[in-house]
Amino acid sequence: MDHRVLSRLAAPAVAALLALTTGCTGETVQGRPGASGVRDPFFPKAGNGGYQVEHYSLDLDYDPADGQLHGTAVITARAEQGLSSFNLDLSGLDVEGVWVQDEGARFNRTGNELTVRPAEDLERGEVFRTEVDYSGRPRPVTDPDGSQEGWIATPDDAGAVGVGEPVGSMAWFPGNHHPSDKATYDITVTVPKGYEAVANGELRSRTQEDDGRTVFAWHSAEPMASYLATVAVGKFKVTTGRTASGIPVYSAVARGETAGEAAIARLPEMVEWGIGRFGPYPFSATGATVLPAGTLRYALETQTRPVFSGAPGSAELVLHELAHQWFGDSVSPKSWKDMWLNEGFATYAEWLWSEDHGGPSAQQHFDAYLDGDTEVDAGAGSDWDAFPPAAPPGPKEISASPVYGRGAMVLQRVRQEVGDEKFFALVRGWAADHRHGNASTADFTAYAQQKTGHDLREVWDEWLYGKGRPKAPKTPKAPEASTTP
Repeated sequence: MDHRVLSRLAAPAVAALLALTTGCTGETVQGRPGASGVRDPFFPKAGNGGYQVEHYSLDLDYDPADGQLHGTAVITARAEQGLSSFNLDLSGLDVEGVWVQDEGARFNRTGNELTVRPAEDLERGEVFRTEVDYSGRPRPVTDPDGSQEGWIATPDDAGAVGVGEPVGSMAWFPGNHHPSDKATYDITVTVPKGYEAVANGELRSRTQEDDGRTVFAWHSAEPMASYLATVAVGKFKVTTGRTASGIPVYSAVARGETAGEAAIARLPEMVEWGIGRFGPYPFSATGATVLPAGTLRYALETQTRPVFSGAPGSAELVLHELAHQWFGDSVSPKSWKDMWLNEGFATYAEWLWSEDHGGPSAQQHFDAYLDGDTEVDAGAGSDWDAFPPAAPPGPKEISASPVYGRGAMVLQRVRQEVGDEKFFALVRGWAADHRHGNASTADFTAYAQQKTGHDLREVWDEWLYGKGRPKAPKTPKAPEASTTP
């Protein structure tokens, strides 16, 4: 309608006209397409708009002999708007059928987007069930920094692992692959005789089929970002137990990687230490998976069950990935630009572990970075001051040194300013008040100032956002003697 005509209508008439085309919220009565991507500053096509996933049920069948993955994903989600169509992130793999609310749905593929058109539009607020049958030989996803993720075969082709930071989970199951959308999971994996299948959460059942294959059913009761989901298939030595406070432990070490067993054996002790430092452990299970050496170029904090490629070289590496269970897994970033909240906290946890176990204190690690003293901290000689941790230049830098080392230095500067009592109350409060949620850098800076009652703007300006090499504080406050709460 010509806006000049509309402007001449009386106000009641305008309201009546709008009522014919919109609901009370201004939303059209008919559904509209959900967005393809949530406009993350570094990965704009990751995730999808218009809905939030509540639960994933993944039924996977994998045989390392032929490398074929067969999967059925049942995704329960809630529509945040009327939807005529919506997208799922999926890389490669062949889609054999899609059903929404048990009715066949039309679909098409464009790049890494699977667009689904339900037989009937979905209403805002409706909880809907989407089933996707798919199969194929998964292909790895190459990150901007050159590393690979997704579904990765082990070097001997005798197993595989599914990992996803930041967007590789789309290579082995369809979903809303952005950390801002967290859901609970059930992952069932069928593997050949003699193989183990390890995933997140608790093992609910292990069933032997008539043909000799084994079906493993895993359940994750707490919300999880999809990049933290994992499946590992291989020939593992499995150990189980409980921590001192009763948390179930399930660890799987690839045959031939026995050198890693000593570091993994300390994981229950580390969980209890983390509870003392950071507050209650946020999940119902813990453990680790050690893959054959060379499978990945990195370790990863996959939820409840961190993944290591080869034997962990140190207890500190195990501690780092465990600390992520509080910082990164339970409290997840709102966007990939906020990665220092994951890695800065996990690196600082390493410094605290050292401080509490007879090694250099957090202050000594901080000083080592300033002085370039690699004898105290190997990271001190790296380019930790190349950019501010809250402002990585681009996606390939979200795992660069400043995100880790300088991120940890930000926390030590806060500790210097506010003292131990307020600092550790801040850390525990942050983990508790944002448990199973998402948070941004702005959320943290506001929370830190409110929780401690200190004006920390100079710390943020120089250490968190400032360009160039920050200066050591003129009169640093020596932290009080550190004791585990």
